[in-house]
Amino acid sequence: MSDNFSLIIKNGLCYIKGKLIKKDIGIIGNKIKKIGNLDNNAKIYDATDKLVLPGIIDTQVHFREPGSTEAEDLESGSRAAVLGGVTSLFEMPNTNPPTANLEEFEKKLQAAKNRMHSNYAFYFGATPNNTEQLAQLKDVEGCCGVKLFAGSSTGNLLVDKEDDIEKVISSSDRIVSIHSEDQDIIRLRKKFIKKGKVHSHPDWRNVECAMSSTRRVVKIAERHNKRIHVLHVTTKEEVDFLEKHKKNVTFETTPQHLTLYAPDCYDKLGTYAQMNPPLRTKEHYDRLWLAIKNNTVDVLGSDHAPHLKIDKEKEYPNTPSGMPGVQTIFPIMIDHVNNGKLTLNQLINLMCENPCKIFGIKNKGSIEENYDADITIVDMKKEVTIKNDMIASKCGWTPFHNYKVKGFPVGTIVNGNLVMSDGKILVESKGKPLEF
Repeated sequence: MSDNFSLIIKNGLCYIKGKLIKKDIGIIGNKIKKIGNLDNNAKIYDATDKLVLPGIIDTQVHFREPGSTEAEDLESGSRAAVLGGVTSLFEMPNTNPPTANLEEFEKKLQAAKNRMHSNYAFYFGATPNNTEQLAQLKDVEGCCGVKLFAGSSTGNLLVDKEDDIEKVISSSDRIVSIHSEDQDIIRLRKKFIKKGKVHSHPDWRNVECAMSSTRRVVKIAERHNKRIHVLHVTTKEEVDFLEKHKKNVTFETTPQHLTLYAPDCYDKLGTYAQMNPPLRTKEHYDRLWLAIKNNTVDVLGSDHAPHLKIDKEKEYPNTPSGMPGVQTIFPIMIDHVNNGKLTLNQLINLMCENPCKIFGIKNKGSIEENYDADITIVDMKKEVTIKNDMIASKCGWTPFHNYKVKGFPVGTIVNGNLVMSDGKILVESKGKPLEF
């Protein structure tokens, strides 16, 4: 008796166990059921001359719901994600109100239900006063871990005193992901801010601002034998340090920091290039790329942080930090693969396999029988010039406007559903909470 497949991906080069192999993939419901040479009356996706990859995972996005939904919400952000080939994502807690108690966490889960196009999980925000709840998160549905803002946050999410940081890291039974900047240094260095001069942003939030915080959180993690994940690492000094402390620590960088650097980015983009931690000079960019080459960076995240143009165009420093990226992270990185900056294997490791290993995501990150049918299909020869009007995010802009890429996602399959094909959304809201 033949398998009753709901979808067969035929004729593609499939990324299986680190190799590209010409195979068909048979899907039943939300699962990959058979890999081989398949004939069936099922719906066919012809992937001739395309790469068939595990579904891409973006482990750092800000979708602004609740509180700032004029800039983004869970629906629009996840729409942008699947248009960019991203099948799963982790969303951040710095909303209004923050996702920093079990009630607000449940509200966000309910808000996501039947609205998100990609799969999703949410961070639980640490505060100086909620450490008791951090020990209760192990079995909470859709929780990817704890987010600690050691510097630069809103509301009650700033945890900048060493004793409070220690309480958070020592109390959590989940991995703690950290925005690592030293708030005391941020305060002390405000004198370096030059009104109207965004080029002063990395002078204000300097290397030591990042390094001081990272030294501190690593020391605490090692003292308590806890696992931490340092987000958006930007400096060569941090990379040098973190490479020596991998037992308890993993770390991320972003495609922005691998593609844009100062002063050129500020010359070209002005305050649209403003983010925290900042885009820095080429020596830091070069060191990040060396860490990619040496496989010491663990994860790539977009740090998708959209703001409206009207706010980004105010006079610095009265401008918000952050830029959209969930729709462009994968095209930008595939272009870097085509340019020889990293291998396809390395990219799959950074955006599929490692997120699953580090955070314990079940049944994702690999094309295997009985794994979830989350798949990203790529035309490695397709050339696209990224434009602001392509961006599905409510903010309507990208720092990569007019940036030409070679290699582009042409199909996004989420839970066995072809949700995006050739830049069009075919079915709505097929995302589910990730399992850990």
